[in-house]
Amino acid sequence: MRAVLYLSLLLSCSTLLAEKPNVVVIYADDLGYGDVQCYNPEKGKISTPHIDRLASEGMRFTDAHSSSAVCTPSRYTLLTGRYHWRTWLQKGIVGLWGKPVIDEDVTTIGKLAQQSGYETACIGKWHLGWDWAISDEDKPLFARPKQPKTQLVEATEAHRAAWKRTFSQAIGGGPTTRGFDEYFGTDVPNWPPYCFIENDRTVGIPSEYAAPELFRPNQASIQGPALPGWTLEPTLPMLGERASEWIEKKAESEAPFFLYLSLTSPHTPLSVNEEWKGKSGLGAYADLVMETDAIVGQVLSALEEGGAAKETLVLFTSDNGCAHYIGVKELEAAGHFPSGPLRGYKSDVWEGGHRVPFVVRWPGEVEPGTVSDELVHQADVFATFAEIIGEEIGDDAGVDSFSFLPLLNGEEGAIRDHSVSCSIRGMPSLRMGAWKWIPGAGSGGWTKGSEKESLQLYDLNADLGETTNLAEENPEKVEEMKALMEQIITNGRSTPGPRQSNDVSVIRYPRN
Repeated sequence: MRAVLYLSLLLSCSTLLAEKPNVVVIYADDLGYGDVQCYNPEKGKISTPHIDRLASEGMRFTDAHSSSAVCTPSRYTLLTGRYHWRTWLQKGIVGLWGKPVIDEDVTTIGKLAQQSGYETACIGKWHLGWDWAISDEDKPLFARPKQPKTQLVEATEAHRAAWKRTFSQAIGGGPTTRGFDEYFGTDVPNWPPYCFIENDRTVGIPSEYAAPELFRPNQASIQGPALPGWTLEPTLPMLGERASEWIEKKAESEAPFFLYLSLTSPHTPLSVNEEWKGKSGLGAYADLVMETDAIVGQVLSALEEGGAAKETLVLFTSDNGCAHYIGVKELEAAGHFPSGPLRGYKSDVWEGGHRVPFVVRWPGEVEPGTVSDELVHQADVFATFAEIIGEEIGDDAGVDSFSFLPLLNGEEGAIRDHSVSCSIRGMPSLRMGAWKWIPGAGSGGWTKGSEKESLQLYDLNADLGETTNLAEENPEKVEEMKALMEQIITNGRSTPGPRQSNDVSVIRYPRN
């Protein structure tokens, strides 16, 4: 009798697991809203057939946003469902050899997946900090050298000894401590250490400074410890290869799988492989966008070849907009506009900084070729995934995450009526319906704008390009949105539920 009951329980568990979709999140790095052809058919000149195909087979969102116009904070919010500015990361990104921004007790999407019986992996860029085992005594030997990056820098025996002491140890605080069974990537491809990291160990011991040729314009940016002979071009293909191998292996498992594939491109280094050089006719950045699109195609092929495509939800998005320094003026002169109809670029509080491509394909659940114009935020991935897999969210988890599952199911109506996205310097923008309020002047980032305005207010339904500031004409709307922003801050959450604490005292804007 016990054997029959045990078998029945096993079969029941197997059925429940089989009903849960596999999930693959593909997170591009610095890919602009207008860099994807289906988002910018009139002013987009880069071919992106695989991302376009994903959109034609699923749902394309036109009003989706990252938490920030730069990397680390957006990644934090995607994985936790919590605005990054509730932490110590009020502006900027995690710096070189920086500490983890995700606290160990914070629930991430990976942890939700693990709790629900998923096999999980993070492949690619992490850039959320690690507990590097660098002693105070050794810190000077990890500092940036004083010589120009383009000059040969010789590592001393003291450097090699210090690097060996650190890189021979496990690295704490990384993906395998934050909800992922496995990790493989380069952390930040244009920063040291110039090597791959697998789980919590470097693959090899960096023992030399990176070669000067790695520091050509728009290539690597910070000199530091590297494996001898390290080059930049193999990184992206290796991530595609490892992701495909992992998918094909897990497709044979009875348990569902969750893959967070965090691509290193088309962010610098613009290390385009020979097969893609010149393919776009628009320069290295556009070539790398095409190579990035090919990696997406490789992952989709792995799902198909592994027989898992029909049971897998694929989400594709980007951490922020395109960076202006990769040659935006030349691209625009050639007819390609990386931000499409939007104002601004990476770093900016304007739409071009944080309105991003966002595509979901889920065979049998999401109607192919559909488009949603509803406001969604990358914070919402957390609650959506939790609802799909039937996991309860604690009162202190996913505090800024609204499930967009109703939209995937074809229902009409907003799932959230407000959201917050910030510039690199921490300047927030608050959406409330079609209204967008910015409590300060200019872009808050690298793009020049009028610094005379103390406040900005735009009606995005009528003015998507943010050309007409309506703040002076609508003082009541400004006060209403200012009060809403204060409520979102002081409640420690923007979703319904018990008040929570922010990790720090949140900076208010405009700053005094």
